[in-house]
Amino acid sequence: MYHSVFLLLLMGRAVLSQDIEVCSKTVINSCSDCIQSGPYCVWCKQLNFTKPGEQEAARCDTRAVLNDRGCMNEDIISPNNILTTDKNVTLSTSTNPTDDPIQLAPQKISLKLRPGLPKTFQLDFRRVEGYPVDLYYLMDLSYSMEDDLRSIKTLGNQLFEALQGITKEGRIGFGSFVDKTVLPFTNTNPEKLKKPCDEKEENCQPAFGYRHVLSMTADKVKFKEEVQKQAISGNLDSPEGTLDAIMQAAVCGDRIGWRNSSTRLIVVTTDDGFHMAGDGKLAGILEPNDEKCYMENQLYSKSSVLDYPSVGQVATQLEKNNIQPIFAVTKNMEPVYRELSKMIPKSEVGVLSADSNNVVELIKTAYNRLSSKVTVTHDPLPDNVRVTYTPLCPEGGPPGEKGVCDNVGVGQKVSFSVTVTANECLEREMSFRIGPLGMKDKLNVSLSTRCECQCDDPPGQDNPDCNGQGKVNCGMCSCKDSFVGQKCECSVKGMDVSSLKAACQKDNGTECEGRGDCVCGVCQCYAIQGGLTYYGTHCECENESCEKFQNKLCGGNGKCRCKKCECNADYEGSACQCKKSDEQCRTQEGSVCNGRGTCQCNQCKCIEGYQRPYCLDCPACQSPCITKGKCIECLGFQTGPFSKNCSQACKSINSFEMVDMLPLGKPCDVRDVENCRVFFNIKQLVGEDNYTAQILKTRECPELPNIYAIIGGSIAGVALIGLLILLLIKAMIYMNDLKEFRKFENEKKKSKWSNADNPLFKNATTTVANPTFTGE
Repeated sequence: MYHSVFLLLLMGRAVLSQDIEVCSKTVINSCSDCIQSGPYCVWCKQLNFTKPGEQEAARCDTRAVLNDRGCMNEDIISPNNILTTDKNVTLSTSTNPTDDPIQLAPQKISLKLRPGLPKTFQLDFRRVEGYPVDLYYLMDLSYSMEDDLRSIKTLGNQLFEALQGITKEGRIGFGSFVDKTVLPFTNTNPEKLKKPCDEKEENCQPAFGYRHVLSMTADKVKFKEEVQKQAISGNLDSPEGTLDAIMQAAVCGDRIGWRNSSTRLIVVTTDDGFHMAGDGKLAGILEPNDEKCYMENQLYSKSSVLDYPSVGQVATQLEKNNIQPIFAVTKNMEPVYRELSKMIPKSEVGVLSADSNNVVELIKTAYNRLSSKVTVTHDPLPDNVRVTYTPLCPEGGPPGEKGVCDNVGVGQKVSFSVTVTANECLEREMSFRIGPLGMKDKLNVSLSTRCECQCDDPPGQDNPDCNGQGKVNCGMCSCKDSFVGQKCECSVKGMDVSSLKAACQKDNGTECEGRGDCVCGVCQCYAIQGGLTYYGTHCECENESCEKFQNKLCGGNGKCRCKKCECNADYEGSACQCKKSDEQCRTQEGSVCNGRGTCQCNQCKCIEGYQRPYCLDCPACQSPCITKGKCIECLGFQTGPFSKNCSQACKSINSFEMVDMLPLGKPCDVRDVENCRVFFNIKQLVGEDNYTAQILKTRECPELPNIYAIIGGSIAGVALIGLLILLLIKAMIYMNDLKEFRKFENEKKKSKWSNADNPLFKNATTTVANPTFTGE
């Protein structure tokens, strides 16, 4: 117990201090695989380092282990990290009007890292005195900011004086914002769009989203003139389009006039909250903000087309363009913008007075806080690359993903220890930047990985150590196409190499189960230190992994052979834990498990379906009344499907007798091919398929029907039905004719006949007398 605890403590200490080097190997087939397995894995390229039959993976381990096995240091391959400084200009002490001041050193380096092995270097920073400052004043011109606008119009000179106190190279720009000019954010009535303020307000400008008023200038007269021209505007709801304005001020650098070498500040003054991504859906604006500049005639042209940006989008663009925002807000809005500031690196929040007359002092205080706090970080990196910082400033600080030095004065130099680690091999060289937030000064880092071994193998002909049939590659033989083996000792000319390898694989698995080398289609198994020996066709066997009983291999009553116990004559069981006996397995009749199982460890192990203790019953088995019915028919009455081969098909019924009467009870009852009921009793004997039966001599057969009576009755029935149908049809026809005749008679009685001449009849026009007619 004591030794175990001590070992755990020792391991914990090793992990924390990294004093102990460990090589965690996985699948090692080459020197490159080895050095990628961990920072402490090294490779021995010494010829004949491995023993016959030993895997080449033994060349990969820690330096200490390989030295102990006899590998010389000059034969050990262990690539180290390489750092090359490509550009390192000395830090500037003050601003030179003709040159860009240098505040960060070095400026460019190249790193070639071994996977998992960290590399640390130092990064220096010094705040230059008189560094240029660009300040963009972004003001909320909604109606509630009317008194604040009046104050700003009178504070122009003070703003410039404050900048002069910070730097001689200060410039100021001006912009304003309200909100999107669509419902429900702004009243879209044409008259209200022209004048969104109250009727009493005479100086009111039309509604707008964001307007850029003045680009960066050092001319305080021009700044004052442009600010004096500004008028208040208005909208419907409280939140404003603040993020729209900040986004455009950040991405429209050429319009704003940001200088490349300057500290960039945006001062946002407002007394309300802000709309963010998703709010545009209230106005039917579904297209997300694309973080691009859309400025036409000094106005944000896609205010009513694109949704508001998200806080994350704004933070990304501010950091990308090295802009530091200062939120000058009213007291009631301070908690809101404090939360916003947490999500935007390098930002500050100040509280405005009721009429904003303290804004100059607020800006000075916020700028000093921003400039005195140096926060070093890096561009987004892939998951397999990690960068950490350890501040070396006077106040120090814990290591982390950012390096922070606070209260850094002008001209004071601070340093950061930067550690870069590539955990895996990179497919290609990548670049990223490291530098302080809010400043253009960045260190460009080119990063690649060292994942291949440089073993300096002698060029030339085939090496004798490879039987003259291959060359040496980092201590291993690289054989010709027609040779294989550790020393290229096996010729496979005219043979299928894949077939040789397949012969060493068990069930299409690993060659020789990973416990030996495949040499010419035969496994050469390893002998592991400590006495464990692998053997078998595929090195699948060893004699130390058998089941134990009472902490003894095979219970001490047998020998372990290929992971299975071979018990002594008087013992049995998977671990030879039972002395042979069948006393508890014998039935009263003397059979062992009724012949339906085996006796193991003095207990019946029944065949499937039968139950212990004696394998007598089988609840899951189908009843023999059903399964043996056809055999009973065959044996007792020589009918049925088995009648031609009865003795062979029904040999499971060893004996049967025909009886006049069955014992009391419920006999089996089946129907034969003649639909007769056959009654019998059947009993299972010792064994799985062994029966004896009693069959009732007489069967119950149904009486045969009178065919002639059925046929005659059927014909008579059909004839009678036909006659009835004919009589029914005749009756229906007669009733219909009678109905029509009576109808005719009734109509005849109702009719009145009139005497009239036929209009078509005409009398004769010529009368001819017969001259011979005498009238007699």
